[in-house]
Amino acid sequence: MASDSSTDPLRRFVFGDEELADPDWPVDHVPATERKGLVSIAAVLLGFVFFAGTMWAGAEVGAAMGFMPMVSALAVGSVILGVYVALLCAIAATAGLTTVLLARYTFGRWGAKWADLLLGGTQVGWFGVTIPLVAIPTAQFLGFDAPMVVSGLIVFWGVLHLATAYFGYDGMERLSYVAVPGLVVVGLLSVAIAIGDAGGVPALVSSVGGGEMAFGTAVTVVVGTFVSAGTQAPNWARFASSKRVGFWAGLVAFLLGNSFLFLSGAVGGAVYDVTPAGDLYAVMAAQGLAFVGLLALVLNIWTTNDNAAYAFGVAGSEALDYDRKRPFVLAGGAIGILLALFGVDSLLLPWLETLGQYVPPLGGVLIVDFLFVWGLDRIPRMEAVEFTGVRWVAIGAYVVGCLVAVLTAGSLAPGVGAPQLLPGLTSLNGLLAAALALLVGHYALERTGVLPTHEITADADHV
Repeated sequence: MASDSSTDPLRRFVFGDEELADPDWPVDHVPATERKGLVSIAAVLLGFVFFAGTMWAGAEVGAAMGFMPMVSALAVGSVILGVYVALLCAIAATAGLTTVLLARYTFGRWGAKWADLLLGGTQVGWFGVTIPLVAIPTAQFLGFDAPMVVSGLIVFWGVLHLATAYFGYDGMERLSYVAVPGLVVVGLLSVAIAIGDAGGVPALVSSVGGGEMAFGTAVTVVVGTFVSAGTQAPNWARFASSKRVGFWAGLVAFLLGNSFLFLSGAVGGAVYDVTPAGDLYAVMAAQGLAFVGLLALVLNIWTTNDNAAYAFGVAGSEALDYDRKRPFVLAGGAIGILLALFGVDSLLLPWLETLGQYVPPLGGVLIVDFLFVWGLDRIPRMEAVEFTGVRWVAIGAYVVGCLVAVLTAGSLAPGVGAPQLLPGLTSLNGLLAAALALLVGHYALERTGVLPTHEITADADHV
């Protein structure tokens, strides 16, 4: 039966032109002709990393620990986060695949659905948590902060954040080229003013915190600020022209970029008594730069949230093996906007702690699997692999990593009091335990034939 032509515009909006390939290759390898250089990849990843919530976290950790202990925790956490993400980016650039497609190789065709749920679901939640971070300051700046006005702005900004994700990598790249240089300049200006208002660097570094945050918890918060998002970095690093480009783009964004934002928040939180502590807009308003602060905040949240929307879009494509991401971008964005309207932004720090427990083990399994089991130079194309339904060695390794993280944290969720049963850092312990468990399981169970793994055709092409 012929389709009703009146529905065609709506169908094209939701699904895209079905006669053309999705230019972002959500369920396939990115071809060599579509690869990009270091500046492009780093710009998109830096736009992703420049997030106001990281500044909040920096202010909270600085207030609890004092400035110099915070810097120590930031250094350790940033190295963990930066190297972790850079390795994932190198793998993605080699394979040309999103995180959830890489998960097919590691967890199996059906096992990868857990990665879809974990990574796509967390980014829907992230989208909802972050929209109010720009909607509320916008209402305050306009002088109309009634609940109905804030709700209307949540919808407005949420739709705008979806727009660049809807148009894919190219849309996010263009936004990042504008936003990233501007945010760096504004951030440096704000820090310089804050140091002056504090009475100079010596006065700032001598600040003492309340002492209610342990070093390990602080490192977990640093890693947790972007560990879930960092695990999604392959979604953009897969466009890199080489594994070296992917690695350095990931390291620049997640080691240097994330540290810059975290430190900026700590400086602002230490100098100005604003709520929430370290908030970009509130700090710049205190500095007499409210309009500049609002513009910076708009770009800050937008470049993060469009990446989040893109991430749950490609996760949905893998989950249903559908070669279009747009329906999932729109559906996930609608859920995120509803979450924002119900006030989930109050859960930011507990959310970061939870991500620091349950996401790093997944990335640890992926990294070890591709570096030591598959080998970067031996990754076959997906069409050459008969994927097993569930690769139990990888699932078991992930569970081991999560268990170790929980025992290190002392609870299944933040705020639930329990003794810490293992020493060390939650995120790092979970990541390393999962990685080691995969190696042991592979050699003890898969190499010996006890458990099956994927079948690869004899004449398989490599990526």
